[in-house]
Amino acid sequence: MSVMKVIVLYGGISTEHEVSVHSAQTVCRTLASQPEKYTVYPVFISKTGRWFLQQECGPQTPQDVAITPVLEEGVTFRSLKGDVAVHADVVFPVLHGTNGEDGTMQGFLETLQIPYVGCNVLASAVGMDKELSKRMAQVAGVPIVAYQKITKGDSYDEAQLLQWAQQQGYPLFVKPVRLGSSVGVRKVTSPEELPAAIAFALQFDTAVLVEKGIESAREIFCAVYGDEQKVYVSAPGELCQNNSEFFDYNTKYLVTGGCDMHIPAPIPESVAQALKRDTEVIFKALQTSGFARVDFLMDRQGNYFFSEINTIPGLSETSLFPQLFEAGNHPYSTILDRLIEMALQVYKCKKSLAVSRL
Repeated sequence: MSVMKVIVLYGGISTEHEVSVHSAQTVCRTLASQPEKYTVYPVFISKTGRWFLQQECGPQTPQDVAITPVLEEGVTFRSLKGDVAVHADVVFPVLHGTNGEDGTMQGFLETLQIPYVGCNVLASAVGMDKELSKRMAQVAGVPIVAYQKITKGDSYDEAQLLQWAQQQGYPLFVKPVRLGSSVGVRKVTSPEELPAAIAFALQFDTAVLVEKGIESAREIFCAVYGDEQKVYVSAPGELCQNNSEFFDYNTKYLVTGGCDMHIPAPIPESVAQALKRDTEVIFKALQTSGFARVDFLMDRQGNYFFSEINTIPGLSETSLFPQLFEAGNHPYSTILDRLIEMALQVYKCKKSLAVSRL
């Protein structure tokens, strides 16, 4: 079998830029540890949108070679000086958040006619939009929490919103519709805090959700990967915060010991099986192949609610996705192998479709 050339994309124009680099380092290292299978080309995308071929995956360095994607037979990327050309058999996007996880990069790679790992354009766009994914889950029969949507530039009836908030009860959570890693999220415990929380979240996105809070909520997660033929779902895991009221960005990434992970989650087996079933339901509702992490909230009575789906979840050694599967005897390297295989299968299927009237 010939060695496959894999371009790993990371960084990007996103508030989750640094998280993306951290995830990609693990992906590059894992693939590069199998030189008989893969040659890895690390491609860094700066916060200004410039692309660079790196010798080693990580933050930008002066040695990086500025490159650009090209529509050219046998060449995927070419240096701006024209002296370096790279051909990819497959691209592995490890781009969290906007301009990478939301369908934009997937659409670009479709245009370049390059096989890529992960969910397709539609699934990525819907998964990134917290409101659309909630609607999808609700139609599929998975419970969600009550919410209101507010769009930037559109006036909203503050009195009506406050009345709704009073009916739901505090706390509430205000969050951008199309961001991850808890960026822009605030917990609201009184009516006076709500307008400022909305204004804060609207700095990061053009629309925000005001969600009913779950008292003493437990955050439960399932990892999933597969295609139309077979879907693999991990046992549920749980994160418990130690020093904050909810999983903000600092708790997740910056504070040592900010949270503890329990795999599997200490929940009844019947609830665990129901969570796995609904994870598969949501993943299949996206009509995709690839991988994801599906997040749920659980109340004191053991009732759970769909929160969101991450179609490019964290992929570092300390991230939930690999740890959830490693605990179930699904080695990380084997999952990456399968994801690349699926990307090539999807591409082959698309290439077989007619592009003109018969």
